[in-house]
Amino acid sequence: MGKLSTKLAAKSPEFQNLFMGQFPEKQLKAGNSETYYQTLTDFDFIALKIQYPNFGVEALIRDYDLIDDPEILANLEADEKLDPEKIKTLKLIKRALQLSAHVLNQDKTQLVGQLWGRLQAFPQSEIQKILADAVQSKSEIPRFRPLTASLTTPDGKLLRTLTGHNHSVSAVAITPDGQKAISAADDSTLKLWDLETGKEIFTFTGHYSYVNTVAITPDGKTAISGSDDHTLKLWNLETGKEISTLTGHYSCVNAVAITPDGQKALSGSDDHTLKLWDLETGLEIFTLIGHDNWVNAVAITPDGQQAVSGSDDHNLKVWDLETGLEIFTLRGHHNWVRTVAITPDGKKAVSGSYDKTLKIWDLDTSQEIFTLTGHHNWVRTVAITPDGKKAVSGSYDKTLKIWDLEIGKGISTIPEKRSNNDAANILDITPDGKKAVKIWDLAIGKSISILTGYNEWVNAVAITPDGKKALSGLDDKTLKLWDLETDQEISTQTGHNDWVNAVAITPNGEKAVSGSDDKTLKLWDLRTGKEIFTLPLEAYANTGHKGWVTAVAITPDSKKALSSASDNTLKLWNLETCQEISTLRGHQGSIWAVAITANGEQALSGSEDNTLKLWDLETGQEISTLRGHRGAIWSLAITPDGKKAISGSWDNTLKLWNLETSQEIFTLTGHTYRVKTVAITPDGKKALSGSDDKTIKLWDLETGKEISTLTGHQNWVRSVAIITDGKKAVSSSDDKTIKLWDLETGKEISTFIGDTSIVCCAVSPDGLIIVAGEQSGRVHFLVLEGD
Repeated sequence: MGKLSTKLAAKSPEFQNLFMGQFPEKQLKAGNSETYYQTLTDFDFIALKIQYPNFGVEALIRDYDLIDDPEILANLEADEKLDPEKIKTLKLIKRALQLSAHVLNQDKTQLVGQLWGRLQAFPQSEIQKILADAVQSKSEIPRFRPLTASLTTPDGKLLRTLTGHNHSVSAVAITPDGQKAISAADDSTLKLWDLETGKEIFTFTGHYSYVNTVAITPDGKTAISGSDDHTLKLWNLETGKEISTLTGHYSCVNAVAITPDGQKALSGSDDHTLKLWDLETGLEIFTLIGHDNWVNAVAITPDGQQAVSGSDDHNLKVWDLETGLEIFTLRGHHNWVRTVAITPDGKKAVSGSYDKTLKIWDLDTSQEIFTLTGHHNWVRTVAITPDGKKAVSGSYDKTLKIWDLEIGKGISTIPEKRSNNDAANILDITPDGKKAVKIWDLAIGKSISILTGYNEWVNAVAITPDGKKALSGLDDKTLKLWDLETDQEISTQTGHNDWVNAVAITPNGEKAVSGSDDKTLKLWDLRTGKEIFTLPLEAYANTGHKGWVTAVAITPDSKKALSSASDNTLKLWNLETCQEISTLRGHQGSIWAVAITANGEQALSGSEDNTLKLWDLETGQEISTLRGHRGAIWSLAITPDGKKAISGSWDNTLKLWNLETSQEIFTLTGHTYRVKTVAITPDGKKALSGSDDKTIKLWDLETGKEISTLTGHQNWVRSVAIITDGKKAVSSSDDKTIKLWDLETGKEISTFIGDTSIVCCAVSPDGLIIVAGEQSGRVHFLVLEGD
């Protein structure tokens, strides 16, 4: 308990409530800016206000907002105002709290870990004191504290994360006043959000399947949504109530647009039609018939008189919205048309197709003006700049391209940072791609900044009317709000450029090795969290894996590492010389798991070819193949004596094997979905498994019976690791958490919440440091305190 806590504890509840609620504001208004500053850089005050029942993190954030209140600033004398450096410090703390708000609203005990994960790289003395005081604060339970700044830091453009949907967010739209947004998701709901606080205002329920599209009327009072349940629904954004259901389509509704006067809406559907609706009556005006396949995209001209639609029949059609008649068909694409945009003058349209091209069309003559070639995979999205002179396209070839629409030439290509199968999904004037929203200087074709969306598809993006913020909807069920104005750069984060699938700690406890979808391994200093080097070294780049690195194991002498990959191979590395020793070949599919025997002489690998293979590490030769699973083998572990192994499979089972005879001993059944991870206790008598059924199971390896089930994760369990004493374990999950468990009681002890799915974890020999790899590419080094 700090000094402030001690003082307040002696006061009445009424005084405490007034102090926590009004003290910072009163001090600033009175010109006592230094007291205001000291209060908001006091960890004790921060923690108390977040934990206080009547307030919380949003109320605390509003205290920091006061420094920008024009009415307050106008009444302060020059010497009563804070200097720029102190204002910068307050804004960093505020932004850190905004970034953590969705976590702290869920679990207030995460405060210390969130502050350390976001702020420790900043040298300001007040920030460093906050962190020091945070460490000294008492906790009733053990807690995880990041050793490095491994969470999104507050000097970037991400403002906050909005959580509440239970499935992928597929579409977003922002009200004309820029204060609210509505999101549509695969959980069959829409949600209205306050963009200032990140709070959910309403949830709109009524659809019975995925909600694919949403648009808001120009007056900001009504929204219309389209769903896989074949309907559109009209919603009152002031009351949160459904106004009416528009029925008539016979299949999924994929797209909707509202006319500029707000009186009509046009929808496109998998039933091959478009329908024009009267939003006042909810009645269909007419059906636009002509496409021979799904209608995926629709755009309305600025005058509201015509529309352009794109379809899987490879064509676009231009429609007269007064008569409902087709004006003409735009033919030329050789595959599905998935995106269309109209220039601000209404004279041209730009379409993108799975034939890897874009086409520019003259809407007066129906003639193709140019074909834009250069993408090497499907074109998924296109947007046109406000001046109508340029277009930006996003493709499954992982690039964005900028085009000059007047001459039909590419200006530049912008490579996607990530290295796996990315795709740019939806673009607005500011383009947005799978896993990232990027802002570009279209005049010179250079990246201005990257708004990192991590390794989740960004399915939708909308920009506030003032152009200052963007809201994106992701596959991980969240929305992210971005500041498009700040000139600050995102601080450098050490880590991989893609999913971190595996981490292992050297037996001597000095280093850790991580493996990633970026095809590399990294060696880390365990005590500092600093990267030592990347494998392969640049000089030996051609010796690396040709596919995702899926698993890694380290020899008992800590001198070598064995990695497996989606290229069907294993590679043995010398961690001292940084060179590849040998490549082990034999599997007929991606290898997802690997373990080394206690004597360091043999290794066991598991593959999606449904087999395990035992290898001689000295010769690199296969010793035997273990067959029995009916699904891909995702995980395995070897008993300390090296005589047995346990494997987990996509066939929902685990199998215990005799490595001396290569025979199955027995099968462990109980999981109801894929088994992703397994670990064995130090005494070799028990095993712990994690599954896509969201549970962890403890097994008796002598009987093959289940001992207990550990529940608490809200999504797939990706990894488990057992602490050296065999009494506790750590797990990671797609629910973005790491959890500490008591294996004797089966109870959850503590949780750490990351930014994205946490794919893997490992525990140091002393049980005090946990290394975890995120889907974002970050590697967390977490100190376990208070245990």
